[in-house]
Amino acid sequence: MTEESVTSLLPHNYSNQDIPFYILRDNTTNNIITDAGATLGRVLFYDKRLSKDNTVSCASCHQQELAFSDSAVVSTGVNGPTARHSMRLVNGRFSEEVRFFWDKRADSLEEQTTQPIRDHAEMGFSGSNGDPEFTALLEKLSTTPYYDSLFVDAFANNVITEERMQSALAQFIRSIQSFDSRYDQGRANTNNDQAAFANFTSEENEGKRLFLARPDFNNESQRIAGTGLGCQACHRAPEFDIDPNTRNNGVISVAENPVATDTTNTRSPTLRDLFSSTGQSNGPFMHDGSLATFSDVLDHYNNITADNNNRGLDNRLRGSMRQGNIQGTGQNLLLTQSERSALTAFIKTLSGTTVYTDEKWSNPFDENGSLVLRR
Repeated sequence: MTEESVTSLLPHNYSNQDIPFYILRDNTTNNIITDAGATLGRVLFYDKRLSKDNTVSCASCHQQELAFSDSAVVSTGVNGPTARHSMRLVNGRFSEEVRFFWDKRADSLEEQTTQPIRDHAEMGFSGSNGDPEFTALLEKLSTTPYYDSLFVDAFANNVITEERMQSALAQFIRSIQSFDSRYDQGRANTNNDQAAFANFTSEENEGKRLFLARPDFNNESQRIAGTGLGCQACHRAPEFDIDPNTRNNGVISVAENPVATDTTNTRSPTLRDLFSSTGQSNGPFMHDGSLATFSDVLDHYNNITADNNNRGLDNRLRGSMRQGNIQGTGQNLLLTQSERSALTAFIKTLSGTTVYTDEKWSNPFDENGSLVLRR
């Protein structure tokens, strides 16, 4: 594709998408989404030239058909596997938590976007272990014809810097939103999460109740029948984002290393689009990809043991509190099969449709690696 044809193309609508009135959280600060900026971000996101050997892009590990995640336990980079499972990127903008990665090591989405590029295993511009420096990537992109016009459109000149790459990539990722689910239809019409949704089945409404209501426990940390499951305490509706104050959820293993432990993973993506619009799981789940199905996720939360091996376990997962300030020893939700079915049915209502198919979030390169931007 010629430079002139890229320049003449109109971008998709990234900057003025409809956002439901009840969605109030937004971690955008001074990097407002523009059509030109997100268009550049889309090209960068899918461009394999951002890896040292032109084989891996951001989209290699964050695939649109999987809600921008990966079906593999860990993804494959230019020099080996990634350390953690690829987090879903849907609705990354609509979270109170501004830090990114499972362990929150990036203070912003902008900072997060180029860390995989700088990682030896993932994309290989680490400047160590025989990898080229990040400046080599900047030089590489400056000689790629289509970036000249794309950077001019986004930033008024063609200077390519890491900061500008971060800005554009973050704009594109924040533009990826999913608000056309059955939950959104019910929420918009009812404007009250606690009320039954007319478009839900009785099972889905029961699943919603279980999700929102807090659990009560007896002195043995066993949930009292009929009380809620407490999911809402950490995954807050209607965004279903993670509470920034959460600690870890009891999954402390390390991907593909059964003898290691890691208690630092305290972030989670939104619970929206855990399933595809056809009901297929977008798993595996958790930072280590250790839970293959949503049923496995329920098994985990159904019975959590708190012990000295994991002092970072979130207090909301410790069940009953014993002897005043002494923390509980875990939780046993005693989930019934009907409760498992109801909660699963509700979680499936959080899945949209267009996020999997909308062209503005799709690969702009054809099978030959040529850029094909179109409206």
